[in-house]
Amino acid sequence: MSGRLLAISDLHVGYAENRQLVAGLTPHHPDDWLIVAGDVGEVFADIEWALTLLAGRFARVVWVPGNHELWTPRQDPVQSRGEHRYRELIAMCRRLGVVTPEDPYPVWRGAGGPVTVAPLFLLYDYTFRVPGVDSKEAALARAHESGVVCSDEYLLHPDPHPSRDAWCRSRVTATERRLVECDPEIPTVLVNHWPLIRQPTRLLRYQDFAQWCGTVLTGDWHQRFRATAVVYGHLHIPRTTWHDGVRFEEVSVGYPREWRQRPGVPGRLRPVLTESAAVPT
Repeated sequence: MSGRLLAISDLHVGYAENRQLVAGLTPHHPDDWLIVAGDVGEVFADIEWALTLLAGRFARVVWVPGNHELWTPRQDPVQSRGEHRYRELIAMCRRLGVVTPEDPYPVWRGAGGPVTVAPLFLLYDYTFRVPGVDSKEAALARAHESGVVCSDEYLLHPDPHPSRDAWCRSRVTATERRLVECDPEIPTVLVNHWPLIRQPTRLLRYQDFAQWCGTVLTGDWHQRFRATAVVYGHLHIPRTTWHDGVRFEEVSVGYPREWRQRPGVPGRLRPVLTESAAVPT
């Protein structure tokens, strides 16, 4: 196999400019795989359009949901909520041949492999809190006072789970069980929309927003599960960082107002397993 394992996230195709960017995404080689790390869009028809296009171009597409796919916006004819909405997204992906967190983890055997590509859906549990804030209730109260409140509070319903953090804990337990069962001789690429560790959120302008960005329960997963790379999005701060010798790739496109300010070509596909990459000294 001569292709590459590539990644992108936060396509937000509800924006015309972003839709145009996605329409121009093409593989470099017929064997290229593409990881799509969440936030394709909010409306079912938009998500299906983008994944259909990408699945028709890349040898394999691996998708994880972001918070935006799980929203139930009024303008979407599909008004399912919570777990039901997630299962409908899974069914759509399976019709398209797109790999999801509910499918067997595929093994990439091309350049840089073999690696087990593990798409994860974990949500968040409000534990990425500002220092000194010791509870979810206090963190949310502080966010409401400052006006920094994620739209998830109004649009991402946890049904039938009692709360989003309860849904997160359920997902963490089930996913951990699956990762433990992976072949210990093969390293992993862990893919999740939300960062697995707290450190990337330190760059957020508004630190109260970090509580919607992950869970402390996954803070050692990149070590425990032999990750050679971790792919995530959500923060709209695309960059490469290293933690405990593991490369973390934030691969988001973001909103037009954000990517217009960045140098380089917007919507660039990021290689996940680069032979030239080395841990900085």
